[in-house]
Formats: sequence, structure tokens, C-alpha cells
Amino acid sequence: MNLPVVVERRVADLRWAVRSLRRTPTTSAIAILSLALGIGANTAIFSMINALLLRTLPVPAPQELRFVASNPAEPRVSWN
Repeated sequence: MNLPVVVERRVADLRWAVRSLRRTPTTSAIAILSLALGIGANTAIFSMINALLLRTLPVPAPQELRFVASNPAEPRVSWN
């Protein structure tokens, strides 16, 4: 397939998509807002999980950290 033909088809598809979005602005706005909220929520949740669980702590030897609890039945979270 020739490159100008592919680009021409993509431009035609983009024009069709814009026309479709302009025909139903309320539905389009709701869909775009839903996507934006979903992407934002996923980014925020991943950032928190990445910072709290996936990255190692900024200490010289994170594998040597131990969990210390004074009451095993109700441990308070503290790292030493």
C-alpha cells in the first residue's frame, strides 16, 4: 500500500470522527469526560502503588529492614 494513500485514508477517518463528534456534542462530551476521569484515576492509583509498594525505600540496604510490633495481635505499622 502506498504511503500517501494510507495518510489520505487516515485523514478521511479523522474528518469522519470529527463530524460524528460534532453531531452529538453531549454524548461526545460525556464519553471524553469518562475517558479523562478513567485515565486520571488509573494514573493516580498506579502512582500511589508504584511509590508505596513497587519501589524500594531510599535506604542503603532495604532488604535488611524488619517489621517491629509491640503487640502481635494489633501491630502498629513502623519500620526500623
